[in-house]
Amino acid sequence: MKLTITHQESYSRGQLLLRSFFGIFYIQLPHAFLLMFCSIWASIVHFISFWVILFTGRYPQTFFEYQLGMLRWQLRLAARMGNLSDGYPSFFPGGSDTLTNLDIPYPENSSRGLLLLRTFFGAFYVAIPHGFLLFFRLIGTAFVTFIAWWAVLFTGKYPAGMHAFNVGTHRWATRVNAYLLFLTDEYPPFTGKEIA
Repeated sequence: MKLTITHQESYSRGQLLLRSFFGIFYIQLPHAFLLMFCSIWASIVHFISFWVILFTGRYPQTFFEYQLGMLRWQLRLAARMGNLSDGYPSFFPGGSDTLTNLDIPYPENSSRGLLLLRTFFGAFYVAIPHGFLLFFRLIGTAFVTFIAWWAVLFTGKYPAGMHAFNVGTHRWATRVNAYLLFLTDEYPPFTGKEIA
């Protein structure tokens, strides 16, 4: 999996203030409304994919692309609301973006054993350990985001180390989501760093 959010040379103070004070109205609410309906279909796709993988050992490619598109949409939204990127996030799973990128290679085969293991025990060996550590990472991310907000406001620049840390949080959480959605059989590492 490869997840990147471009670190811009400069950030718009006007967009920062607009997102901070009115982003809930013109970004979050319209996206959340449409995401709600698209997420219903994503849940249905996830359920059907379970049975297809169980019987065939393959993830239906169109379903895979839809779920990947949903993760990309959520990333675009999170990048804007976390002030990691300027601009307005495009809608829907097929939307495009030049500042965020998420690539997960399509698996030619999916493990039935891992499918069952994730379904029945994923909470114990994935969700709980990763969730526990991500909880503390998210606290750190909130603190870093707060400091970075002031840095962007006064300098127009997002400190590179803070940007990398916050992108790493999104990378880690997305790896966990991709694993639990059966998009990959690779167990997510306990890190936000890019792995070759």
